Amino acid sequence: MAYNHHPDHPHLFGPVNSRRLGRSLGVDMVPFKTCNCNCVYCECGAAHVVGNVRREYVAAKELTGELADYLDSNANVDYITFAGSGEPTLNSALGTVIRFVKERYPAFKTALITNGTLLYLPEVRAEILSCDLVMPSLDAVSQSVFNRINRPHPDCNPDEIIEGLHEFSHEYGGELWVEVFIVPGVNDTDEELGLLRQTLLSMKLTRVQLNSLDRRGACEWVKAADPQNLDRIARFMEPLPVEIIART
Repeated sequence: MAYNHHPDHPHLFGPVNSRRLGRSLGVDMVPFKTCNCNCVYCECGAAHVVGNVRREYVAAKELTGELADYLDSNANVDYITFAGSGEPTLNSALGTVIRFVKERYPAFKTALITNGTLLYLPEVRAEILSCDLVMPSLDAVSQSVFNRINRPHPDCNPDEIIEGLHEFSHEYGGELWVEVFIVPGVNDTDEELGLLRQTLLSMKLTRVQLNSLDRRGACEWVKAADPQNLDRIARFMEPLPVEIIART
């Protein structure tokens, strides 16, 4: 799914009416589909998988200029959301842009939607601590299931991702919503769900959100989980603070 960016602000999109965030102004931190994973369910299509090395894919000056131009004349926004069509933490300018928003526009809340793969880096965790809401993904704990669903760069591994997410959850003081995307027949077995439950119970979380396919994903074989299966998984994950956000 491509986002409708502003003609005069090519790295901004929306505000969109988000199920979770209200009126959300999106900030695309990287070029289209620049990611370190190629998730089978991604609604943006197949990714251009890159390494885990961060760089300034889009300059901080360019992003802050677009935000200032837009926000100085538009106040009807609930969240400024760092998300879009790739992995925002790959852009080394992320911390600079978050700091700019928090200092110049303190009335606006900030959110980050991330695959969580770079939270093992202390500098990434430090850059995003001031966000009001962080929404990382964790779809699998075992290496084989992680590889099948997220199709990561070889440098990504679930143990490192989980360690980073665990560290961040205990450093962070804002809202932390971890999304688990259910791919039927892959990560909905009792074995994998048990690993996810045990892992998430060790973290300081606000919510665990179960999601499933809504639009066409990157791979044709990926199907939506049915409501009964999502209800079963939600019960299985108790006492975690689970909610189902998939359209059912």
